[in-house]
Amino acid sequence: MASSISSFLCSKLFTTLILTFILLPFVPHSSSSSSSSSQVDHYIVFMDSNAMPKVFATARHWHLAILASLTAAPDNHQVASSKLIHSYSHVIDGFSCTLTSSELDALRNSDGYLHSIKDVPVKPYTTHSVEFLGLRGSGGCSASAAWEASNYGEGMIIGSIDSGVWPESRSFGDHGMGPVPARWRGECAQFNASLCNKKLIGARSFHQGLDARNITIGKNSSARDDTGHGTHTASTAAGNFVPGASFFGYAPGVAKGVAPRAHVAIYKVFHQDKGVASDVTKAIDQAIEDGVDVLSMSLGPKEVATSLYDDPVAIATFAAMEKNVFVAIAAGNGGPTPKSLSNSSPWTLVVAAGSIDREFRAELHLGNRGVSVSGLSLYPGSYLSAQAPIVFMGDCLNETATAGEALKGKIVVCQHKNQMLGYQLSNIQNSSAVGAVFIGLDAELLRVYVEDNHMKTWLPAMFMTLEEGEAVKKYIKSSSSSSSKNPRVASLRFGITNLNRRPAPMVAGYSSRGPSPASPYVLKPDIMGPGSLILAAWPPTVEVATVTDSNPPFYSTLYSD
Repeated sequence: MASSISSFLCSKLFTTLILTFILLPFVPHSSSSSSSSSQVDHYIVFMDSNAMPKVFATARHWHLAILASLTAAPDNHQVASSKLIHSYSHVIDGFSCTLTSSELDALRNSDGYLHSIKDVPVKPYTTHSVEFLGLRGSGGCSASAAWEASNYGEGMIIGSIDSGVWPESRSFGDHGMGPVPARWRGECAQFNASLCNKKLIGARSFHQGLDARNITIGKNSSARDDTGHGTHTASTAAGNFVPGASFFGYAPGVAKGVAPRAHVAIYKVFHQDKGVASDVTKAIDQAIEDGVDVLSMSLGPKEVATSLYDDPVAIATFAAMEKNVFVAIAAGNGGPTPKSLSNSSPWTLVVAAGSIDREFRAELHLGNRGVSVSGLSLYPGSYLSAQAPIVFMGDCLNETATAGEALKGKIVVCQHKNQMLGYQLSNIQNSSAVGAVFIGLDAELLRVYVEDNHMKTWLPAMFMTLEEGEAVKKYIKSSSSSSSKNPRVASLRFGITNLNRRPAPMVAGYSSRGPSPASPYVLKPDIMGPGSLILAAWPPTVEVATVTDSNPPFYSTLYSD
């Protein structure tokens, strides 16, 4: 009996752990409405299924008949088909549709009508992370014991609702995978069947809500990922073991998800970062139908909800919970502002983003003294092996902006000035400098800037605290450095990964804070999981960063697989 209870508790612990890697989120924008009776808008409509006449074989037929009754056009059934976006079977009794305000008024008088919510546009919000969570060895009813007892998620089906997947990624290979569970009812509807396997068992794409708004989704209407977000989050949750992974040299090792032996089903709702709530709701509805055990969603409303009754995703996930589907969802990216929590449903596991004990660094080697100073960096280009003159330019604002050729071929050191880091970076980037060192940020601001900001254009730069930077300034300002015949020189080296940083974990600056106005008496987020600088799969056709890497600067776009 005790052994059975121990196994049960460990299994429950594992179910919680597998979703602690949920990152980043979908964010609705407010939609405008019009009092004009001819102005169309988009709605999710709740109906009482008990009111459906027995003459209708399916709920969809009933929904079409309701919409047809709203128009007197002779081709009213064809008009109804053009108005219907989705019929829902599991998350709600109802449908989504396109209506004018007068049609909505008429619909409210229909038998079985309960409520309607406006459909809104939505937006989407590793190698060591598993070890940091303690999932490394056996012993007792520990996190590792739960991980091993579950055989790393074997037999579970995780549904990922996001921007799709890059099926060829090694994270979705099926080496070592068990058979697809017999209860699985889904299909690989959006790919050639050969792209699915025992790991990637399903792929569907939803864009009917976007189509109804005449929003262009590009050529890729399949479940293939065109932004990278979905591939990254799905592999973080359940990617298979991938040896030799790294981010351009950072974090080398074996990449794996928290449930590497779980099966994955993909539900694409974002197309080029565009999406609407009606498609997300349909994806949840379909995932329940297909037989998933877990829903992983990096999603959440942009405008903080004041009522769960008007949040279609909250309502849909309630239905999933009722059908024994475990739902984990990101807290949002509204931090550090209080009451910025994007998701707060009491029936979902709301996950805040935190750091781990790993950091990425660079080294500045000062002349020929054998002295080096380290700082944080995410620069993904090749390191500078040759020595270059190093100069201190104060705050790197006005004087640096007009320095022009004077900085050519040099490493420029800048003193941080409050709220001016972006301008400093821009000035150095637009010069002919070969590298930059920014000093003066305190340790917390450094972490927030380097880990929480995602720069599309990166220079060979490193960031260090004032204490770290004093040795650099002293070296530059020493008496012999004033001689033009003997300038101070230095070199930069990037791609250094350090472990065991303390303190860790720490909540990410961007992670949304509670309490939630929609449910202020329920403490949310529930847990914090690794969310910053997590190594996971990425489509090889999606840009990772653009770097400046020579003198004069040229721009090189980096891609990763």
